[in-house]
Order: sequence, then structure tokens, then C-alpha cells
Amino acid sequence: MTWPNLGESLRPMAMGRRGAVSSAHPLASGAGLRVLQAGGNAVDAAVATAAALNVAEPYMSGIGGTGYMLIYTAKDRRLRVLDYVGPTPKGATFEAFGSESEKNYGPKAPLVPGACAGWLTAHEVFGSLPIADVFGPAIEYAENGVPLTVKNARYYKAAFDAGNLSDMAKTVFMPGGSPPGSGEVIAQPMLAETFRDVCTGGIESFYRGTLAKRIAESVQSAGGLLTEQDLDEYAPFWKEPLSVSYRGYTVACPPPRCSGWQYLQSLKMLEAVDVAASGQNTAGTLHLLAETFKLSVSDRIAYTTSDCLNTEGMLSEEYVLARNALVDFDRAQRSEGERYGGPRPDDHVQPGDPAFALKECTTHFDVVDTEGNAVAVTQSLGDGFGSGFMAGDTGIMLNNFGYWFDFDQMSPNAIGPGKQIEMCVAPAAVLQDDRLFMVIGTPGSFGILQTTPQMISNVIDHRMSIQAAIEAPRVKAVVGTDLQIESRIGADVRSALEAKGHTLVDVGEWSHLMGGGQGIMIDPDSGAYAAGADPRRDGYALAW
Repeated sequence: MTWPNLGESLRPMAMGRRGAVSSAHPLASGAGLRVLQAGGNAVDAAVATAAALNVAEPYMSGIGGTGYMLIYTAKDRRLRVLDYVGPTPKGATFEAFGSESEKNYGPKAPLVPGACAGWLTAHEVFGSLPIADVFGPAIEYAENGVPLTVKNARYYKAAFDAGNLSDMAKTVFMPGGSPPGSGEVIAQPMLAETFRDVCTGGIESFYRGTLAKRIAESVQSAGGLLTEQDLDEYAPFWKEPLSVSYRGYTVACPPPRCSGWQYLQSLKMLEAVDVAASGQNTAGTLHLLAETFKLSVSDRIAYTTSDCLNTEGMLSEEYVLARNALVDFDRAQRSEGERYGGPRPDDHVQPGDPAFALKECTTHFDVVDTEGNAVAVTQSLGDGFGSGFMAGDTGIMLNNFGYWFDFDQMSPNAIGPGKQIEMCVAPAAVLQDDRLFMVIGTPGSFGILQTTPQMISNVIDHRMSIQAAIEAPRVKAVVGTDLQIESRIGADVRSALEAKGHTLVDVGEWSHLMGGGQGIMIDPDSGAYAAGADPRRDGYALAW
């Protein structure tokens, strides 16, 4: 029997059999689909989509950013992880920063940009079309310009108001010295030229050649830390995914220092409860979700960057059962928040004992091709337009993931030289008997780790369509007993949550604070592709 596709949705699913793309912008999804229709495979289309997103939503991700790619190959039913999150520059000592703000924005904020190496490495290993054809749509968009959507314009204005953009970035993105409105066309000819250089010179050009020199010189001349040596020594990593079983499915994500293991632990805790019987978005289910998330958040903050982290132990049945025993089904507990904020108060949710376990602003997109190969990517510049610093006349906006380190030497995620960050971007793949069932993910900073399991549970537990699962209203546990909640959740449910001690924070009906999920599901019976995209942002799914 085909998937029941329960749940209501505003948008229809994009259905097809030969390929599907779901991304955060219609033009980017169109670029990926064009490459599929030209005979490209899922990796070709993923790189085309990534490059096009650099043009269509340059404040979210780009060639100067970082990310993770999950690649599923249908022939051998194997899932691989490509980690292209760069380290801090070698000069990123505490003493190098005059203030905490310098690690947040400006030329000292970037990690070594890994996206270019990630895109080109994936294409080198798995791509089938010439790289110039893959970058073709993005180059076309950059040269001719992209009209801003209403939501594009809001992000542009927010970046302008924040005042973090360098003069060169303002010249490109703020023509006339003011934020562009919806419908205004923004071209990026310098970025188009950089894309051409990358197509010709490849990784060598970006990390060791003329582009590397131009990038490093622009940063150094502005007082930044990134050097030619930092670029020269960088390479992405191939890794094995981390996974758990959940109600007969395998849910996989990149391993640490990716933070995705937080949602794997959450799902393992949820597995002990009949969530389907509890009901989708009932007070009981939402309370359980919130309390589960608080426990897994505390473990993630405490241990993700620890050299002795043993995820096998912390995802084990024994450890998860011990954490489950701490869930109070009647009262909301207090949470320290989404990231390290100093010593944890005694009355807040505490992390588990690792010795017990040792016993044994972002974008997301998905692609599936005709053969059933699939790619799930979550990547980012960090904040809106990243560091705000454009690398000279290259058109490259550099990330600001220095911001995600802590300027506190007591923190497990303290900034330091050549250091790998705890990275909250975390794409997911779901398999059944080694066959791909779904690729899914979302932007949303550390909220990714709460939104993703809600979407997965909506599909697996509540048998919803991929589109309905993405659109369904969400919650997010934040600091103390605060629970962000979309107002589409009914008044009776909200009252019941308040009675359990949750302090509800209304974020509106459709909040970008809850992410912008994209996903593609493969019907286990018919093999049909069903793609969904989130109306909270500019998500758009296409299939053929």
C-alpha cells in the first residue's frame, strides 16, 4: 500500500518519478532541476543548487561558507558524509581579538571557507556533467541578476539595519546606499567571475592559486586572521554517518562535531513512548517533546566538543532509558538555553554522566535523481551575509562562524587556533532496510536540532505527507521554561501546556524562527518521489 500521506497542507507536494529538488528558493530548485533534466545526477544537481542559492539568497549560504553533505548512492545502498566545515584560522587566539564583537562580525570572524572544496570534491568523486555546466545556472543568475522576493527584501533590510556590511558588500547588495525592495534585481558580476575561475582552476585556484591570494590579502589588509597558509592546508573530510534506529527506520546524520546527535538522542528517547497514540501536537505530545529536547540539549552543550565523547554510549538503550526516567510528565523543567551561557544553575536540567555512557542564518536542500541517488545538504554563512565582509573584488561573502564559538575559556566550545567548531547544521537521511526513504532538514541555528525530529516524527509516527509534516506547527524549548509556539496550535492545547508550567512565547502562525524545512520522500511501494518545502521562508519543491 502506498504511503497514506495524512495531514493537511497549504501547498501540494511536488510529485515525480525521474527526479526532485527541494530548496530554499524557487530559482535554486529550478537550477537543480535543469541539471537533472540535462542528464546530471543528484550530486551535479546539488552543486548547481548550492551555487544558485549563493546568488538567490546570498545572506544564508555561499562559497565562502561551510556545511555538511549526505550522499546516498542507490547502487550500493550506501550513505556517506562530506564534512566541509573549515577550522578557525591558526591566528584565532584569545589575544587576537580586541573584543568579543570581533569574533562575531568583520574580517576576524570567518572560519576557513570550506564550501568551495566541499562542492568540488563531491563533484569530482560523484559528478557526471562538466563542472561548467553544473555552475551554468548560477553564473547566469549572478550576471543577469535575481529579483528579490518579499522575504529576500526583509533579510536584506535586516542586514542593512545591523550595520555589519563592508563597503564592498554594500556596493553589491545595497545599490544607492539603501536596502533594495522586493522586485528589485540584484546582479553579482564579481561572483560570476569567481565561479568561472573555480570552474577553470578548481580547488587549486580557490585554496592555493590566484583566488586564494586575493581572498587572504583582502582579509589581512582589513586586519583579519585568515592567511594563505590556512587556505592551503584545508581539505574537506569524508566520514561515516551517525545513526539510530527509530520504529524500524534508520535515521542518520553527520557525526560530531556536528550536533545532529542531539536529535538522534531525542528520537531514541521518544521511541519509548507511543507518540502516535498520544496524537500529533496534543498537549501531551508537545510536553513530551519539550522535556525530551531539554535533556538532549544539555548533553549536547556539555559533550559535543569533548575529546572523550562516545556517541555510541550516549545513544545506547541503557543511557537513553536513564535519561527518559528524568522526564516529568506533569511539569516543565528549566533549561539553560540552546548554547553555553556559563555555569549551569542547580535547578536547571543537567547533562547526563558521560562515565555512564562510556561504559561501552543557514539553508537546507535535497535532491533525488532518476536512479534513486540522493543528496541532503545543510550549509551556512552563519549570520545574515555571514561576517558582512566581502573578500575584495571576488564577490565572496565570508562566513562568521567565529560567532558560534564562546569567548569564555571555561566553555567546552571556547574559541582557539585551528579549532573545529560544534556545528548545528545537521541534514538527515532516513532509510528502511538500507533503502532510502527520506532526506530532510532545515535551517534555524540550534533550533535545527528540535525542528528536525518534529518533522521526522510527523512522517513516521503520524503518517503525514512530507509537505504536511513540514508545514505542521512547531514548538521550540528555549531558556528556562520558555516554549516558543506557533499560534496555529489550538487554545486548549496551549492552556494545558501552561498548566504544566510552560511559559508560552507566541511567535505567530508561520515563524521563520522555527526554520524552513525541505524534504523528499520516496514512496516505499510505488517508488514515486514526493517533495515538500516550507512556506515559512521561500522554500520551493520541483519534480519531474
